[in-house]
Amino acid sequence: MSAASRAPLRSNRSNRTAERFTERTADARARVRSRAARAAVGAAAAALLVSACSSGGTSGGGGQTGFITGSDGIATAKKGERADAPELSGETVDGGQVDVADYKGKVVVLNVWGSWCPPCRAEAKNFEKVYQDVKDQGVQFVGINTRDTSTGPARAFEKDYGVTYPSLYDPAGRLMLRFEKGTLNPQAVPSTLIIDREGKVAARTLQALSEEKLRKMLAPYLQPEK
Repeated sequence: MSAASRAPLRSNRSNRTAERFTERTADARARVRSRAARAAVGAAAAALLVSACSSGGTSGGGGQTGFITGSDGIATAKKGERADAPELSGETVDGGQVDVADYKGKVVVLNVWGSWCPPCRAEAKNFEKVYQDVKDQGVQFVGINTRDTSTGPARAFEKDYGVTYPSLYDPAGRLMLRFEKGTLNPQAVPSTLIIDREGKVAARTLQALSEEKLRKMLAPYLQPEK
C-alpha cells in the first residue's frame, strides 16, 4: 500500500479518536455538574436544619418580612400580606400519597418532625388530641417527617403516639426548601405552620408546642377571618 493510500486511513483513525475523547470529556463534565448539583441541594438542606431539634426559639419579623413574632414565639402575618404555601406533595410515611393543595378551603396545620427528635416526641400526643377535636371544623393536620433515613422509625413513632393524620416523607428536607426565604418558612425541627383556607402561610413557630399553645395558635383561623 502506498503512502498516499495509507494517509486517509490514519486521518480517519485520528478523527475517531478525537471524537471519542470529546464524548468522554463531555460525559465527565456532565457527571461533575450532576454531583455538584446534588451536593448543593444537600448543603442547602443541611444548612436549613442546622438548628434541628431545638426545644424552642423565635425568628425575627417586621421590616420587609411581612410578619411579626410575638413574645410567645408564634410569628403571624396579616391577611393580605401572607405568602403562598409552596407545592407540598409526595409519598407519606405509610406509603400513601398526599397533596396539601387538595386541602385548600381548609385550615392546614403543618408540623415538621422526626422520630429522632425529643421535642417532637414531647408534642406528638398534643397534636393528635387537638386534631381529633378540630378535624370536623374544616381543619386538616399534615406532618412532614424529615431526616429519618427510612420510614420504619417514622411509622413506629406514629404508632407509639397514636398519630392518625398523614405525614409526607421528606428525609433530605427538600420540601422545606420550597418555602420562600424571608417568609414564614420552617427553619428547625420541630416547626409548626398554619396555612389558611386560601392556601397562604398565616403563622409559624419554631418550638415544641403544648396542647394549650397549639390551640392558641390555631384559634384565630377556625372562624372566618375579617
